[in-house]
Amino acid sequence: MMSKRYTITAALPYTNGPIHIGHLAGVYVPADIYARYQRLQGKDVAFICGSDEHGVPITIKAKKEGVTPQDIVDKYHAIIKQSFLDFGISFDNYSRTTAKIHHDTASDFFKTLYDKGEFVEEVTEQLYDAEANQFLADRFVIGTCPKCGNEESYGDQCENCGTSHNATDLINPKSAITGATPTLKETKHWFLPLDKHEAFLKEWILVGHKKDWKSNVYGQCKSWIDDGLRPRAVTRDLDWGIPVPVEGGEGKVLYVWFDAPIGYISATKEWAEREGKDWEPYWKDENTKLLHFIGKDNIVFHCIIFPAMLKAEGSYILPNNVPANEFLNLEGNKLSTSKNWAVWLHEYLQEFPDKQDVLRYALTANAPETKDNDFTWKDFQARNNNELVAIFGNFINRVVVLTNKYYEGVVPQPNEFSAIDEETLATLKAFPAVIASSIERYRFREASQELMNLARLGNKYLADEEPWKVIKEDDARVQTIMYVALQIASALAILSEPFLPFTSKKLKDILCHSELVEASTWNSISEVLELLPANHTIGKAELLFTKIEDKDVQFQLDKLEASKKANEAAKKKVEPQKDEITFDDFSKLDIRVGTILEATKMPKTKKLLVLKVDTGFDTRTIVSGIAESFSPEEVIGKKVTVLVNLAPRVLRGVESQGMILMTEDESGNLMFVSPDEHDKVSNGLSIS
Repeated sequence: MMSKRYTITAALPYTNGPIHIGHLAGVYVPADIYARYQRLQGKDVAFICGSDEHGVPITIKAKKEGVTPQDIVDKYHAIIKQSFLDFGISFDNYSRTTAKIHHDTASDFFKTLYDKGEFVEEVTEQLYDAEANQFLADRFVIGTCPKCGNEESYGDQCENCGTSHNATDLINPKSAITGATPTLKETKHWFLPLDKHEAFLKEWILVGHKKDWKSNVYGQCKSWIDDGLRPRAVTRDLDWGIPVPVEGGEGKVLYVWFDAPIGYISATKEWAEREGKDWEPYWKDENTKLLHFIGKDNIVFHCIIFPAMLKAEGSYILPNNVPANEFLNLEGNKLSTSKNWAVWLHEYLQEFPDKQDVLRYALTANAPETKDNDFTWKDFQARNNNELVAIFGNFINRVVVLTNKYYEGVVPQPNEFSAIDEETLATLKAFPAVIASSIERYRFREASQELMNLARLGNKYLADEEPWKVIKEDDARVQTIMYVALQIASALAILSEPFLPFTSKKLKDILCHSELVEASTWNSISEVLELLPANHTIGKAELLFTKIEDKDVQFQLDKLEASKKANEAAKKKVEPQKDEITFDDFSKLDIRVGTILEATKMPKTKKLLVLKVDTGFDTRTIVSGIAESFSPEEVIGKKVTVLVNLAPRVLRGVESQGMILMTEDESGNLMFVSPDEHDKVSNGLSIS
């Protein structure tokens, strides 16, 4: 049975920066298309989102700017909310996690699970920065990912491979606050025992959703479950967030990934209270379809952790689907907030104030649904000029201009339909089902191209029938041609609404849809005999789309080039001199010349080589992060400089017993710090 009620959530954006096109393509545009479509189907929709205002990124941003976390979230919440509004994302409610209703909802949820005994309380060792006098939760710590070897992984998640982990799993962790190497210190936390829910998750996901979830979502969930689920801490030692609401929770807050998804529930409560509705059916009625639109980096939280929380609480429905998209790149490079390599939504809206739908269309037509895709300004220009202007806009303009020219804007009475007329109208009536099928399967790129195919149908029909020529000989035939063309135009006004809401409204105004009772519903296209009846009067022609000039594209490319140069200049900055040391400090270093005897690639890493080095007095194993610059074959036999009295450290299960000294050339390429090849040097020679 088709659900009549839909709770649709879009990932809560972090309020440590504005929204960019990667967020739009991955989450907000597809979610909005789906929500608008379901409303056109007459469904009861709650489309929910809000600002995620807790977590370490907020506090890091506040420290950098010398302001309070509240100042940061207030600033970016306002920018993000207004950007979504101006861009036409049709949230029923856009809330924020600093709202009292959210603090109350999240606290009550935690206490319910606590009272039911659903948490495990443990004293564990966590990373601690003695210089900053605080524990290093999540993004306060950076180190090497234990799975892929990315050296800039955060303490809760690696953005390179998407793996979620604990800060203590990192190799070579460093404090993001002071740069110091952290120590381990005991602290008490509450854990959600995911292992307790493993059997349920295995049955619910791996059996129940094998066929209807996207392969990237199912595959990531399967990998997690197959690896064995472990308890996950749901509290943190921080002073920014929702205080842990039970005894012993002083000085601790709820983990942001525990409190953030509850934000969907609190935002629904806030909306229902404002609208005089009951919020509970949207979260607790089995006839409601719950959908989470997210990016691929949030899969584990929405498909494993949040469902485990809902299951443990006991009264909530579980998500029907979690249609996660892959990532969008920009001009061949990964989108980066820190490097300003992005197209920011609020800036786009200032520079292209009347082209919201152009960006929506370009992002949908190139959506990263099954793999990472690349946004380029040239493709953006081509989508606008060659498709929206030349196909969609051209058809509508010709139809409206000719109707006003021949019939003073009055829809003509059709005469006998020819075979091509009958075939065209039959094809027209099939489009709602075709587009609906694509949307229901979360294939929004496919759906947008079917919409454009409808405009192509109209263009071809006019080009084949040539009313501007026929009018000289057979006015009765032209009446029928224009009547059929106007039906296609009316269908475009309706079916474009989820994809091009501003264009849809403008076209409906031109066609005077508001004067018609049945003309503006999705199903009317297939069911009603005529969308624009004879004798209905339409308005004057207006251009739906205008061309984007080369200079507009070049301006955007120049902005990106300026960002690239600024990043390169920042990289070349000379680091300030470190604190002075004494000769005694330096003399503690035992640096010797050695020879690499063996070299192998560390499995499942990009950067690490495992080396066997003859130091002259022993042969030892050294793990070195040079694999992206040198192959194992290249380094065998190399004379290298080795710091031999560095304390051993275990990396990926291998004990590294020293350090190979390296430097960089002017281009940033790694080079060995090694004796001149022409000198005869014996292994084990001390360097002084």
